Amino acid sequence: MADRTSASLAPEKVGRRRVSMRATAARPGAVVGIALILLASLPVAARSQAALDLPATLDSLARAHAARDMIPGVSVAVVHRGETLLEAGYGFVDLEWDAPTPADGSASYEIGSITKQFTAAAVMLLVEDGRLDLDADLTDYVDFDTRGRSVPLRRLLDHTSGIKGYTEMPVFGELMTLDLPRDSLVRLVEAEPFEFAPGTALIYNNSAYFLLGLVIEAISEGSYEDFVAERLFAPAGMTRSYYCSETEMRDGRAHGYDAAGPDRLIRARYLDHTWPYAAGSLCSTVGDLARWNRALHGGSLLSASSYRAMTTPAPLEDGTAVRYAMGLLVDAPGGRRTIAHGGGINGFLSDGRYYPDDDLIVVVLQNATGPVGPGALGAALAEAVLGPVPEAGEPAFAGDLGELTGTYSGAARGGPMTLTVLVEDGGLAMRIGDGATTAPAYRGDLRWDRGGVRVTFIRGAGGAVEEVRYDTGGGHYVLMRTAG
Repeated sequence: MADRTSASLAPEKVGRRRVSMRATAARPGAVVGIALILLASLPVAARSQAALDLPATLDSLARAHAARDMIPGVSVAVVHRGETLLEAGYGFVDLEWDAPTPADGSASYEIGSITKQFTAAAVMLLVEDGRLDLDADLTDYVDFDTRGRSVPLRRLLDHTSGIKGYTEMPVFGELMTLDLPRDSLVRLVEAEPFEFAPGTALIYNNSAYFLLGLVIEAISEGSYEDFVAERLFAPAGMTRSYYCSETEMRDGRAHGYDAAGPDRLIRARYLDHTWPYAAGSLCSTVGDLARWNRALHGGSLLSASSYRAMTTPAPLEDGTAVRYAMGLLVDAPGGRRTIAHGGGINGFLSDGRYYPDDDLIVVVLQNATGPVGPGALGAALAEAVLGPVPEAGEPAFAGDLGELTGTYSGAARGGPMTLTVLVEDGGLAMRIGDGATTAPAYRGDLRWDRGGVRVTFIRGAGGAVEEVRYDTGGGHYVLMRTAG
């Protein structure tokens, strides 16, 4: 896609600002890790004192992140058991004018796919109103040719519909800058073949949430924007949240930047907000998103049954468990339960996470896409409050690794995926396409993990390994053995 803006920032200009504005942040890339290591190594008495200085520790971690190259600015909120430990902004909301990020964290950002949990909550409110049935077919509410397939609405909410994702279609690069009726996109998507039968796999899918926005409008007989503002923003006290616009003036809005190379930022590439819609067009602040989490997880927005449905991943048709629920990823790394979602849209990245057992909310919003996202900071802030996540033990694999080796292929986000499995240095190794080979850790029951990705080998009726389930959290790909 051609960049429709001409202004860009020379890398030396960005680098000079980093030094002059944050001269005290020595070796910023290592500060986050060092701070956590030192905190964990303190004796008990010293840790008690460190707990008293927790807001300062959190502030230090956020400053170190904001000091890194290619990050113009960041806003952070950390709320533990109802107490706000940190709500602040760092760096710049506008690099061209040296406009600093408001120190109180009040800057608003495009939150991208964090929007999906608002859409899911809106759907559940309509279910509570008795106006929508999750088991009803999509075609009961929206004109969409499913080619004879049944697509229950609940399969849109957890990305298991099989409908083609529009952001992965080459034509979207041309469409994204145009102001056209939303029906234009619907017609393009319905012309694409299904990627899999509904309920048999999970591929992260913006088309599904686009269609859910149309369902909300059809049932409510109003706009998605108004429904979210009236039924979600207002009850949650989110006074600085709104539907994003590429033209409207907003007080306190951060300007976004895209990476155009390893050390060069440009203004965010143009995107008409007709298209992210119910999949990614909301704007908010860290304070408002903290209030959202408090309202959503605190029981003041949804009934207990609706909340349980929204935060409980439904299995695939064959009974396979997944980690994606409705607009939220639900996981328990190291036994620590987490309900989370990130977002990425032109010029902005976001990370929001809730730890239900500890009533901890962490929100990080960043006005740049690039090599360093907000997820690492979100995890570091959570660790500073809760301590490190226990490392999982690695049992010995007693079987024959050779029977697992070979090539596995299937549908994945963006197109077909090929996974090559081999044995290296006595252990299992994997490679996606022509990428680098990695060595995952064995977790038992023919499952290996690496970086949050779970790879499970499945035996067929005859006992031989016939497929791999490649689970990224936001995807559950069924890869069939094609060779080996």
